[in-house]
Amino acid sequence: MSEAIKLRKGLNIKLKGSANKELETLSIPSTVALKPTDFPGLTPKLKVKADALVKAGDALFYDKYHPEVLFTAPYGGKVISVNRGERRKVLEVVIETDENAGSVEFTKADPTSLSGEEVKEQLLKSGLWPFVKKRPYGIIASPDEKPISIYISTFDTAPSAPDYNFVVEGQLDTFQIGINALAKLTDGKVILGVNGNSAFSSVKNVEINSFEGPHPAGNVGIQIHHTAPLNKGDVVWTVNVQDVLFMGRLFETGKVDFTKIFAVTGPEVENPKYVKTILGAPVASVTEGKLISADYKQRIISGNVLTGTKVKMQCYLGYYDSQVSVIPEGNDYELFGWATLGAKKFSASKTFISSLFPKKEYEMNANLHGGDRAFVVSGQYEKLLPMDILPVHLLKAILVNDIDKMEQLGIYEVVEEDLALCEYACTSKIKVQDILRTGINTMIKELG
Repeated sequence: MSEAIKLRKGLNIKLKGSANKELETLSIPSTVALKPTDFPGLTPKLKVKADALVKAGDALFYDKYHPEVLFTAPYGGKVISVNRGERRKVLEVVIETDENAGSVEFTKADPTSLSGEEVKEQLLKSGLWPFVKKRPYGIIASPDEKPISIYISTFDTAPSAPDYNFVVEGQLDTFQIGINALAKLTDGKVILGVNGNSAFSSVKNVEINSFEGPHPAGNVGIQIHHTAPLNKGDVVWTVNVQDVLFMGRLFETGKVDFTKIFAVTGPEVENPKYVKTILGAPVASVTEGKLISADYKQRIISGNVLTGTKVKMQCYLGYYDSQVSVIPEGNDYELFGWATLGAKKFSASKTFISSLFPKKEYEMNANLHGGDRAFVVSGQYEKLLPMDILPVHLLKAILVNDIDKMEQLGIYEVVEEDLALCEYACTSKIKVQDILRTGINTMIKELG
């Protein structure tokens, strides 16, 4: 393993409520759902209707522009509804689970004995292909492309993020099988980003890069930037840790197993810990009985507090999420709050007295602490982003739809999570992630 790459820019947000290393296995939820809205740029075409009986691994819908990319049932049962929104947009396909529904049989094989095309076909038919994302753009990889390399970050530095060393305990052999499968999909290398004393250091058939530093050091985009920055025309793929486990189980057993571990975190959780359930489970099934109080509003987020999606109890967990965060909604007004010493407030700019206590954790809420202001160049973003790009200039190029400038300023290297910290600390309250996705969609439309 090479010498650690030390990143100094960034910020660790000291949010109270990180998960204890305690795992609870939940019962199979009564319903699960797959949501096309979890996949940027996807135009779904349904393969099932309400009342259809499906097995785990049966296709529910596919990508209109890549029909070979299937999205399959995370658990068997009966399709009880296909929920739609405006202009009949498909929002979710809901399945009433049945433990006796069974699973589709796929090929059980050692990936090292298969060709790259055979591995790809297995991932496509089983519905595991959507777990493979491409950079640039952070969208589902095209099966027609071949990446320079495949990157996997084995640690997460977001607030109260899950510890993947704990998540993969007892599953490293399965992880290795998933790695061996991914290695067949590229002529380059599978590259792991690790941090500190990592359980992943023993994984074979990979190149390992070590990183140190504050968030966003755990973001795969940051790791790509510091080892092999993307140029126009370059394509690399990225996969999350637990998604590699899905792939390993597929080749190990010949069946899909979408069992996933989520960290239930945040200051509003009574006993923050890990829970094992099924991908696409209802939010209520992982939060019920675990919240401190229901006397006032709480914000439940599928994902972390920087990039996650606000959800309600009746919603379903996000496809790519490994965390549920619960914080106070914070719809309160604090008179002269800006003039206080701020001993109980976290400050990204260290303007409060709380900066004298770097290890203290805080019960932060969803208050914006101010309104929209002029979007000016202040140098604030550059202190939080460990990349050699100019984020403010990039965002302004997106706002004026200047494609040439967007290319020159590094839009190929970033997705929403990479600039999420900039949005958190922005004094102008700019919706950085929304603007960036608008720019990315423009690049996809114009350049493909």
